[in-house]
Amino acid sequence: MRDDVQYDKLIVQEVAPRDGLQMEKTWIETADKVAMIDALSTCGFTRIEGGSFVSPKAIPALRDGEAVFHQIKRNPDTVYVALIPNRRGAERALEAKADELNLVMSASQTHNQANMRMTREQSLAAFADVIALARGTDVLLNGTVATTFGCPFEGKIDEDLVMSIVDQYLELGMQGITLADTTGMANPRQVARIVKRVLTRITPGQLTLHFHNTRGLGLVNVVAAYEVGARRFDASLGGLGGCPFAPGASGNICTEDLVNMCEEVGIPHGIDLDKLITLSRALPALLGHEVSGQVMKAGRNKDLHPAPAGLACL
Repeated sequence: MRDDVQYDKLIVQEVAPRDGLQMEKTWIETADKVAMIDALSTCGFTRIEGGSFVSPKAIPALRDGEAVFHQIKRNPDTVYVALIPNRRGAERALEAKADELNLVMSASQTHNQANMRMTREQSLAAFADVIALARGTDVLLNGTVATTFGCPFEGKIDEDLVMSIVDQYLELGMQGITLADTTGMANPRQVARIVKRVLTRITPGQLTLHFHNTRGLGLVNVVAAYEVGARRFDASLGGLGGCPFAPGASGNICTEDLVNMCEEVGIPHGIDLDKLITLSRALPALLGHEVSGQVMKAGRNKDLHPAPAGLACL
């Protein structure tokens, strides 16, 4: 990235309250989830994924979705997103006043069956039912293509298949599309190629990229997508998260690391980085383990330290 270029704003959608917490083995109290979302709502995010309305048996860590959505203090400038798997989940999310429903289907047939217990065809039929339910409301609809960039069971995913799913989502009536690197298999050249193709179908404002840092390429892939026109990215406080149905899938890209990168290279973002770092540094006490974020450990480049005692003045 060049220093003499004026960059467009990068939009960060915070997903720690949903994607981040779904993998936690220790139960996080509802009040703590609400406090996390309320704190994030003061950091400048325009979009926060607040929870999931899946079966409590499938994701017990998020079984309190209704309570969380009812108790949060909503920022009028923030869209609160809920992940839903089916009509029943959509009914629960609508009752809880979610602003956007995120529907997920894997490009990989094997992963979709492991994750959703359905074939892709069955998932699309279920989506049509959800969209019919949402018709006439103000709720937004987003379709996520999981395993866009690779599957741990099937390997490489046909890019034409990804485009076909995007087209089917748009035909169903989805307003937004997310391309998800569910298991961190993406590389920057592949990302640039697919994003350019998808942006022939939709605008940058309709597209979200969801990267995991499983193999250390998360932020590199953000740069690759941004440079070909993507502007919105999922990220998780502290780098929390992962897919419970994908072997070896570690956390999402870290929000404060992403925002710090934007600051260092001059990409506007609208997020309060100091607040994020403070929130991230509180995570180990809440969760009972360390997190993968780097900036919260090392500090920002501007956080200088006193010179070692005893140095001679030159």
